[in-house]
Amino acid sequence: MKLNHPEVDALRVSGAQVAALAAELAQADPSLQMVVGGAELQRLSRDFYDYSPVLVPQLEGCCAQLAVLATSVEQVQLVAGACSRHGVPLTLRGAGTGNYGQCVPLAGGVVLDLKGLNRVRSIDPDTGVVEVEAGCGLAPLDQQLAGQGRALRLVPSTYRSATVGGFIGGGSGGIGSLRWGFLRDPGNVLGLEVVTVEDQPRLLRLDGAASEPLNHAYGTNGIITALRLATTEAVAWQQLVVGFGSFDQALAAAGQLGQSALLLEAITLLEAPVAAAMPWPSACPPPAVGEHRLLLWAAPDTLETLPAWLAGLGGSVRWQVAAAAAGPGLPLRELSWNHTTLHWRAQHPGWTYLQLLLPQPEAACIDVLRQRWGDDLLWHFEAVRQGGAARLAALPLVRWRGAEPLEALMAHCQELGAFVFNPHVITAEDGGLGVVDADQVAAKAAYDPAGLLNPGKLRGWLERGR
Repeated sequence: MKLNHPEVDALRVSGAQVAALAAELAQADPSLQMVVGGAELQRLSRDFYDYSPVLVPQLEGCCAQLAVLATSVEQVQLVAGACSRHGVPLTLRGAGTGNYGQCVPLAGGVVLDLKGLNRVRSIDPDTGVVEVEAGCGLAPLDQQLAGQGRALRLVPSTYRSATVGGFIGGGSGGIGSLRWGFLRDPGNVLGLEVVTVEDQPRLLRLDGAASEPLNHAYGTNGIITALRLATTEAVAWQQLVVGFGSFDQALAAAGQLGQSALLLEAITLLEAPVAAAMPWPSACPPPAVGEHRLLLWAAPDTLETLPAWLAGLGGSVRWQVAAAAAGPGLPLRELSWNHTTLHWRAQHPGWTYLQLLLPQPEAACIDVLRQRWGDDLLWHFEAVRQGGAARLAALPLVRWRGAEPLEALMAHCQELGAFVFNPHVITAEDGGLGVVDADQVAAKAAYDPAGLLNPGKLRGWLERGR
């Protein structure tokens, strides 16, 4: 994807046009907060796309001409209508914790920050269904749910900073995916409140089926202002760190644990060099030389069985503590998923990563990849549920040697039967399943007919009519 796509370029507007839009907004609502320049505007135009050395040169110069900080649905409608009438592109932002450039405005225009929409509207005491505004933080929401014995089903490793709407719009899974699959799996998102981008914006309430095209769409086809989510029963999770002297044993244990009857929230596997680089909780002993590690979130009733079973698989429990009483230092969730990459790159900036589903059994494919790529690949796995079956998703760390070797590595993975979720592209489809979702394109036509929302991020829209 090139940034000079004609359709994206056609949406670029002058400073005078944006100034006229800002003046209209200020007159309509003097309380509306706006940022017109400086470091804050640059910050609101960025996320963690620097995970990818491919995306950095494409996105580094992209910046909005105006940022608007909305605090109500009415203000969102005001901004959407003004952008439509003035023909100004509009990019949505939560906490900016994504790492694919989801909230980076390719064509300038307006960035709409939604963190001010942060109310929990309701929690059903019987079903646990929660209705919450898009800018609500995941951690504060989870705290409110805990008071009623409930918890979020899925959270990212950025749980402490991410927003609900940003997670749904730009994420796919995380801690909890071992039990509940991915965000787009039916039953997780039950409905959305959406503002359209039209001269007279509509406020729509979509059921679960109608909401699916807006899930993981990077905010390209509607402005999500509120969400209805299923929750689960709260569990007093235990954090366990398990050491293995053999990577093959650790890999086999991770696979068997995911398919067991034990109640587990998360399983993370870190190859020894990766484990050695992690900032472990202060009370957790650092790994021994050559020690591979599993990070587990386990229910209390597993503890009678789990240590002995792990020992039979070659593992030894190095640390165990209730998640709610872990003490100083990072929780284990911040050593998993994309936080693993974050911590590694803090020490080794010349690295990036991939997202893969390897053919099963994974060990055979890993052996072939090791033979060709050696220590340019370091392994990190997360247990997930796909199509009802537990399996391991790979997020390997990759030594950056240039775009061509990276493409060759991805091609090699595909030749071996792996599925690649490419984190080095800016379009929603290519960072996911790699195919155009006709329903996403249809939703954009219905809710954003002028194509102003986050232009350039939905490949199906750019390719429509071909």
